[in-house]
Amino acid sequence: MAGLRVRSALVTGTNRGIGLEIVKQLLQMPNPPEWIFAACRDPKGERAQELQHLASKHPSLVIIPLEVTDPASIQAAAARVREHLKGSGLNLLINNAAMVLNRTLDMETLQDMSQVYATNTIGPLLVSQAFLPLLKKAAQGSPSSELSCSKAAIINMSSSAGSIEEVYLWDYGQSVSYRCSKAALNMLTKCQSLGYRQHGILCAALHPGWVQTDMGSTVEHKPPLTTDASVQGMLNVLCSLSEKDTGTFLDWEGKVVPW
Repeated sequence: MAGLRVRSALVTGTNRGIGLEIVKQLLQMPNPPEWIFAACRDPKGERAQELQHLASKHPSLVIIPLEVTDPASIQAAAARVREHLKGSGLNLLINNAAMVLNRTLDMETLQDMSQVYATNTIGPLLVSQAFLPLLKKAAQGSPSSELSCSKAAIINMSSSAGSIEEVYLWDYGQSVSYRCSKAALNMLTKCQSLGYRQHGILCAALHPGWVQTDMGSTVEHKPPLTTDASVQGMLNVLCSLSEKDTGTFLDWEGKVVPW
């Protein structure tokens, strides 16, 4: 991770699982960010206790209340981050917050599809829009002309479950709304890469693998990948991303995932 040098990073969905592990590993970097903004819905809730404990030990870690389906909450979060950064920009935005409902094709409803889309697809869109001015500022302040995560980047946490070619783990769970939302997130990532390239912002989608988290595990099956291994891999991938990688869909090992 020596190649990843960011002054500031914001990660959504950090109260558990992959988001929490990203925060932990950012803190453990040889040159950790000056500011790590850990966003989650209920920072004072029981599920965020481990995150609270981390923040009590690390002054550079700031917990930000954020409900990604609520535009007012998103704007308030952006204002708080802007206040902390005191005129400098945000280098790295990781849209990690997500939800899954394990419904079969016949059981999907308007309410379920709407709820999952609001969190998994519209959330990253709105969060990226709100933090765009800070990302632009980071890009403008960078001495490098090349795109990179050290300069300014939006990383959307996607899934091979949303790959139209792979339809990953269909036999383990249809989860139709989740798959559709991630396929849409992949298209959003591509659109962002085209729209934000002119501002010097790299955009990419990552598949973390089938990870041992509350969301990824089922009663019948234990996923093969630990959060530690997944996040370590993804942070290594972030180090290597450059101009050629904007608008791509990669896994935690840096391999290209088919759309």
